[in-house]
Amino acid sequence: MPDYDFEESIGYWLAVSNQAFQRSLSERLSPEGITHRQTHVIGWLKLEKQLSQGDLARKMMIEPPTLVRILDRMEAAGWVRREGDPNDRRRRIVRLADAAEPVWERIVEHALELRQAAVVGMSSDEVALLKTLLRKIFTNLAQPSHVAVPLMAASTDQE
Repeated sequence: MPDYDFEESIGYWLAVSNQAFQRSLSERLSPEGITHRQTHVIGWLKLEKQLSQGDLARKMMIEPPTLVRILDRMEAAGWVRREGDPNDRRRRIVRLADAAEPVWERIVEHALELRQAAVVGMSSDEVALLKTLLRKIFTNLAQPSHVAVPLMAASTDQE
């Protein structure tokens, strides 16, 4: 099996940084009865206004049955509403309910505090550069044609 240098891996650092951020946010919100997955549901719905259950599951990168269980609890709490799609009886549209607004406010409060903690020791220029670079990584990888560069070609570029 080939060796892999995790210390040099952009993917490794993106993954562990994201996990640390999510874990810290979950630790802050858990005492308030807000789960990690619920923050994703509310966040996507704040951003998109409404989504089908299928689209929401894809954005959250979870299986639809897992999302249904999350939405069941959120609907029982009065945080979301699910309605039939008038154009497609098979689709369910998810929207935030008014009762989710104070929950969103708590999520934002904790996320902003955590955002500040994450960049301690960085200058504003470094933070701006980090965001620029992360956007470039996202843009590069979000393209459907992000074909891997052959290893031989990649190694000759660095010689």
